[in-house]
Amino acid sequence: MNIPHKALILVADGQRYAFLRNEGTIAEPRLVLEDQGERPSQPTHIQGTDEPGSTFASVGARRSSMEQTDFHRLDKEQFAGETAALLNRRAADGDFDRLVVVAPPQTLAELRRRYDKTVTGRLVAEIDKDLTNHKVDDIEAILGRA
Repeated sequence: MNIPHKALILVADGQRYAFLRNEGTIAEPRLVLEDQGERPSQPTHIQGTDEPGSTFASVGARRSSMEQTDFHRLDKEQFAGETAALLNRRAADGDFDRLVVVAPPQTLAELRRRYDKTVTGRLVAEIDKDLTNHKVDDIEAILGRA
């Protein structure tokens, strides 16, 4: 993949993000870490303590149980929203002209829902991979092959 000089690269998942900048060229990218953040999330069974609720049918004595809330998924969606807000602020401040986003499909979808028009206009690529556990050099090599 060709990553433009000075492009901002967001590598994210539902719990971690890293902002990288291409200080190299399109032919020879050199990614530099600018910022990162993390919010560990506990599993749903620890976050939710109550049993799922149940309802009665409007006619008769039948009961139906409700599905348990997936607090872990909700936490990941909220973190993706906070990451998108950071991205929106950076775009509004003129911090980047071109953007590459690398995230797993669910996180990409949540980020995409929350991009403002400034971010959308500067987006040059979205890559559906989870690279948050990789070192910067490895990310650079992977994206260079993509």
